Amino acid sequence: MTDRTSPLDRFTSFEGVTVVVIGDVMLDAYLQGHVSRISPEAPVPVVKHARDRFTAGGAANVALNAVALGASARLIGVVGDDQAADQLRAIAEQAGVSCRLLGLKGGETTTKTRVLAGAHQVVRIDREGSNALSAEDEAALIALFEQALDQADAVIVSDYAKGCLTDAVLAAVFDRAREVGVPVFVDPKRPDFSAYRGAAYIKPNRSELAGATGRRCDDDAAVGEAARQVVDQTGANLLVTRSEQGMAFYGVDGEAILLETEAAEVFDVSGAGDTVMAAFALGVASGLPVVRAMRLANTAASIVVSKAGTAVVSAAELRTVLNHQDQRDDHRDGLILSRADARAVRGAWRDQGLSVGFTNGCFDLLHPGHVALLREAASHCDRLIVGLNSDASVRRLKGETRPIQSEGARAEVMAAIRHVDAVVLFEEDTPYELIAALEPDVLVKGADYQEHQIVGADLVRAKGGIIIRVELRAGHSTTGLVDRSRTPSA
Repeated sequence: MTDRTSPLDRFTSFEGVTVVVIGDVMLDAYLQGHVSRISPEAPVPVVKHARDRFTAGGAANVALNAVALGASARLIGVVGDDQAADQLRAIAEQAGVSCRLLGLKGGETTTKTRVLAGAHQVVRIDREGSNALSAEDEAALIALFEQALDQADAVIVSDYAKGCLTDAVLAAVFDRAREVGVPVFVDPKRPDFSAYRGAAYIKPNRSELAGATGRRCDDDAAVGEAARQVVDQTGANLLVTRSEQGMAFYGVDGEAILLETEAAEVFDVSGAGDTVMAAFALGVASGLPVVRAMRLANTAASIVVSKAGTAVVSAAELRTVLNHQDQRDDHRDGLILSRADARAVRGAWRDQGLSVGFTNGCFDLLHPGHVALLREAASHCDRLIVGLNSDASVRRLKGETRPIQSEGARAEVMAAIRHVDAVVLFEEDTPYELIAALEPDVLVKGADYQEHQIVGADLVRAKGGIIIRVELRAGHSTTGLVDRSRTPSA
């Protein structure tokens, strides 16, 4: 057997990828100092000013993150007629961003000023003009977008509800991008996500998802139900960021991927969502499977929250951390794949001349019999994919009291087994369609099934593959475990 490492390409940078970022730009200002006394005028600290620092925020921070990761970024937004606009433009252009900012005569650039005493934020002061766009302004902004769209690989809409993304502008963005076949990624702020119909991907956080659906999003099941509501409403794939619980992807094809957060010391969460948006969009636009793009975004977020203030993550930083993770966990992260991603990974394995095996089951309560089956299956192939019945599928097959563990928990446990190289959830009662999509070289099932009873055996045989029937280990079954747990001991 060959070395069982990740089939996904190592990250280097997103050089060669061009992204258009359109949305609400802002200037982040930091007034830094220290506190040594309380004011005699009121019970508030006196901050002795030491220095100022300015960074790009909002859509501008998304663009800076994209450039830091090696991509080319074209930034479109609205600024005022003030010094803050000049500062913001200078910061972005110095970082390598191509700025196409519409200046509003007499307008005010959104500026967030944070007063810091050491590492602690004392107060934030926001300066925001109304900056209402006229029909002429909208037309000018749309023209800037159309020019920037040439040869672009992705569009990121960064909505901070500051007035740039009017209904007319959003509609034009989706229409023009669709005409040239460029996917649109949205970081939403509006409470009504139907405004983003036309996007390929929408990235709300848990709070934004709850607000858009009117549902509580306190656990995985609730988040999943709310996400499906949005997917049905918008026709877009959904990437839900869940703070310390990581992120979850819900595809238009019904697939779901859960990814835990990377452990990190949190210093400042300012702009972390911008970093996730940039990394994920660039990953997908560069052709990576969704789960790989999620892992990149997840890791990038773990880096940026350890930095002070609004910050970016460089390609070198991300590469270093990812390499460390690969060495640490023997490539076990990110192996829970959607059907489409699994097919892409299977293609990569095929190109490397590797044989691919497949087995499936509910795997509700993992026991030694399961482990023996997986070990034997892995011995007959270079890579092993496990098809896992979704919760709904298990209920139809086993009854309303099953599964004991959620599909997310079962997938996570399965992905941690060293014999397993990928896990794919399927909603159907049988894995027939999944097997047809993956075209495995080896199909493995327990010997309690005759070959003619094994779902997908005909497909595998037709492609020249082999069927392996594994003798089961006596005395081990999930049903038996459940029954024993319900029987009082003597």
